[in-house]
Amino acid sequence: MQEKVLSDVEAVEATPKTPPSLSPSPHICRESMLIMSFPIGRMPPTLEPRSGMELFQKAKTVRLRSHHEKFLLAEEDQESVCQDRQGSIQRAKWTVEFVDGVDGVVRFRSCYGKYLTATDEQFLLGVTGRRVCQTLPRKLDSKVDWEPIRDGFQVRLKTRYGNYLRANGGLPPWRNSITHDIPHRHKDWILWEVDIVELRPEQPPPQLASPPPAQSDSLSESEPSSPSFNLRTPRSSKLESSDSAGGTSAKSEGRVIYYNVVEDDGKIEEGREEPSFLFKGHGLEELTAKLEEETGLEDVIVCSRNRLNGKLYPLRLDLPPNNATMHIVVVPSSSKG
Repeated sequence: MQEKVLSDVEAVEATPKTPPSLSPSPHICRESMLIMSFPIGRMPPTLEPRSGMELFQKAKTVRLRSHHEKFLLAEEDQESVCQDRQGSIQRAKWTVEFVDGVDGVVRFRSCYGKYLTATDEQFLLGVTGRRVCQTLPRKLDSKVDWEPIRDGFQVRLKTRYGNYLRANGGLPPWRNSITHDIPHRHKDWILWEVDIVELRPEQPPPQLASPPPAQSDSLSESEPSSPSFNLRTPRSSKLESSDSAGGTSAKSEGRVIYYNVVEDDGKIEEGREEPSFLFKGHGLEELTAKLEEETGLEDVIVCSRNRLNGKLYPLRLDLPPNNATMHIVVVPSSSKG
């Protein structure tokens, strides 16, 4: 009876159930796909921001172009900053400086020798933006430090407190202003293009002085070393190494020029760090033109200070020989001193 019942049952082939499609929906965002691709209990790695230091490593002078196709400018009052389309003028050029002992941070010095500074002051009452200006503090601190963060072919310049350098648009007085904050809208206003105006001179590799010739054993055994021989050998080898290493590097590198600019009242601010640059010229006229380019001033008088009485005397003769380092005082034609 049991065999008859089983024989009447028709064998039916079981069809396997097809699993639901695992292809991502077009409405799933990229972050959700990233999380779905990792096993449960493991979080996906965070995308670290890329440093933008490679854009400044070889740059000595740059221009910073905003999203509005305008350049960051140092105002003529030597205090404010703004943005303008005149990118060919001297006030649009910023000298790049690196911070000793701190990686991933740069400083920008204007043609007036002052630094781009993120202050704590409000730019306008009732808005979040903080004021950005030019300053020359007695001691450089983190307010003049900017961290470049790569964003495609552009950079965001971040302060040490998490804000970003922002080029504003809209109606006056907001238009063409520069602030630093964290934008919730207009996030492209914190993007900057870096135009390299002048490349940083490459440092020549250090030259190793050749060791003095070794004294042979036969000479030392046959003749006792005379005092004149022992004195001349180190002296001559030292002179030759200094001439070959020091002379070559001095000719190829030039001389270092430190300078101070006299204020309008004829005084010099004491105690601050002197700006400097590498000068490869040889004449006073070339040095004067280079100082006018560095300071953005015209018709300056190049002076040196007497160490005994502190008075300034204009340079009239040729520069000191052997590319010796110089300390210069720049006197503008408008100075009352």
